Amino acid sequence: MSTAGAPGARGLETTGLTKSFGGVRAVDDASVVFHHGAVNALIGPNGSGKTTFFNCVTGLVKPDSGIASYRGEDITGRPPHRIARAGIGRSFQLCRIFPRMTVLENMLVPARSRSLLGRLRSARQRDDVDRARELLARVGIEHLEDAEARDLSYGQQKLLELAGVLMADPETIMLDEPAGGVNPALIDRISALVRALNAEGRTFLIVEHNMDLVMSLSDHVVVFDRGRPIAAGSPDEVRDDPRVLEAYLGI
Repeated sequence: MSTAGAPGARGLETTGLTKSFGGVRAVDDASVVFHHGAVNALIGPNGSGKTTFFNCVTGLVKPDSGIASYRGEDITGRPPHRIARAGIGRSFQLCRIFPRMTVLENMLVPARSRSLLGRLRSARQRDDVDRARELLARVGIEHLEDAEARDLSYGQQKLLELAGVLMADPETIMLDEPAGGVNPALIDRISALVRALNAEGRTFLIVEHNMDLVMSLSDHVVVFDRGRPIAAGSPDEVRDDPRVLEAYLGI
């Protein structure tokens, strides 16, 4: 497994990152530093540019200007597969799974070598399958490996997506609303998984609207408003920041 290093070490950073759609700047000159080895949160009102920021960093959208760097290396504009190889994995606000494939088959898609068909033909002998089963057990859905992904609850699909991200062994994991649409018991399970994985060396960057989860889970919080970072610090510092209160509450 990868080790992420001590909190505060150099990790994911952006300088002047900007992305416009038409006349709207979804991300506006965003310069941000996320703490390597920590659980980071990116929060902000709806439409504040959080997911667009994720997409720029992970190569799904090419920024208009600015730089994204990871471990001191410029990753701006790289395609998603190259950013994944650099050590960054991500989930999505709406789960990206293969609904008509089984849970185990979904797990084998991110694995690195040869074709999916080749994997399935020799499934009982392959290291990838053993690892997939270990990760399914880690997230608590190993009993569903033969079920079609579309038959899982939404929370179980979130767990499957997280397990799939872990198949690529990333040192930094970006989660887009992991608690969205999930029942409280599964939120607790996801939270416990994040804590355990972070203790083992994984860095997290989480976009989330559940403020109780953010404040209890995060070491470092960055707040966006209208595409720009307006505050950063510990959960307590951010909670009491007047700029954050204005952005959320208009006061």
